[in-house]
Amino acid sequence: MSQSDIPEAPKGATGILLLADGTVVWGRGFGATGSAVGEVCFNTAMTGYQEVMTDPSYAGQIVTFTFPHIGNTGTNDEDFEADVPHALGCIVREDITAPSNFRDQKPFDQWMAEQGRIGLSGVDTRALTRRIREAGAPNAVIAHDPDGQFDLDELLAKARAWAGLEGADLAITVTGSQTKIWDSGIWRLGHGYAPVEAGHSVRPEPVEGPGSNADHISTSSARTATDPHAAAKGKGSSSSEVDQIDSQNERPHVVAIDYGAKRNIFRNLVKAGAKVTVVPAETSYDEIMALQPDGVFLSNGPGDPAATGKYAVGVIQQLLEDDMPLFGICLGHQMLALAAGAKTVKMHQGHRGANHPVQRIGGDWDATEGLVEITSMNHGFAVDSATLPDNVVETHKSLFDGSNCGISITGKRAFGVQYHPEASPGPQDSFYLFTKFVEGLG
Repeated sequence: MSQSDIPEAPKGATGILLLADGTVVWGRGFGATGSAVGEVCFNTAMTGYQEVMTDPSYAGQIVTFTFPHIGNTGTNDEDFEADVPHALGCIVREDITAPSNFRDQKPFDQWMAEQGRIGLSGVDTRALTRRIREAGAPNAVIAHDPDGQFDLDELLAKARAWAGLEGADLAITVTGSQTKIWDSGIWRLGHGYAPVEAGHSVRPEPVEGPGSNADHISTSSARTATDPHAAAKGKGSSSSEVDQIDSQNERPHVVAIDYGAKRNIFRNLVKAGAKVTVVPAETSYDEIMALQPDGVFLSNGPGDPAATGKYAVGVIQQLLEDDMPLFGICLGHQMLALAAGAKTVKMHQGHRGANHPVQRIGGDWDATEGLVEITSMNHGFAVDSATLPDNVVETHKSLFDGSNCGISITGKRAFGVQYHPEASPGPQDSFYLFTKFVEGLG
């Protein structure tokens, strides 16, 4: 297909989505100018577009929002799941809605431009979503030029040359670069992300740790993992800050491996009663054990779990051998399954939204067996239930397609779920999983 084969742009078109098969979707560009190549997916959530755009799990993806009115609540400096956006761009039905919300600080289209992310409006998102459901998530280029000038041959070549997500280790591109103690709780009106205890949180300082990419942990929510008393006293901190550290040290210690984690996961671990130390994706078993954890958390993240597993699975297997309590979410759940001997597969369209029904199964739920949780999801790969070893119990399944959504390992204190119990955005039916993990550290 050459540029002459592509339908002429309609009047006023300043943006384009060009699929690798040559399908063209014209629209009105907003946000940043230029182009980006990735996989096109869709998200069915009605709220939380800022959290979606900043979720590291969306690295390498262009998000189609099925809800037509995006921008209603504007954007603010609190609703970030990482320091920067990781989704490459977004596609919406209507032009960005003018914000009307007391927390709004900046319109969404302005925020997109400042964050270097491309948007496309005026698109029949129902038709695009149907196309993804029928043919699978395609590779594509999204582009924006205010003058509507595009080199279509070049864009098409770019879309076709992109290797795709299968086989891609994207966790290494979004993980933090430093080891940090996380000390902020969940958001409360008028308080923001308050620290664990009353008083001022200790400001973070970098410490050495494996990893090479920019740290996406908020400097207002994390602090150095060196001697906390020395760090606080050495900087003239108040007694309340030291008391806060003492309170942290009384909590069970969770080391969270960051494969591209959402901040709200760490906040919910803190809410459940844990002291949380966040480490980069490539942190070794010895480095983890040197931190003396009571349990280890395996975070969400982007890309192909089999690719990330090349360095992550061995570490998890050593932790399993030690009977270390483990809890995995999304990619972390997939890492745990791989470590136990299962396999993962690329999904046809993936699951992304805040309204996914998941049923409890497996026979260990007592009176709640069969209960359905409404969950938030974001994944394009899944654990293949047919490959689960005999010592791995399937604990949750999707009621949309029957795919695996949870496992536990017999004889070990290890479990994982495919969905996001921390929500952000989404329902909070599944917070019990954080409590289950932290209270089991004893």
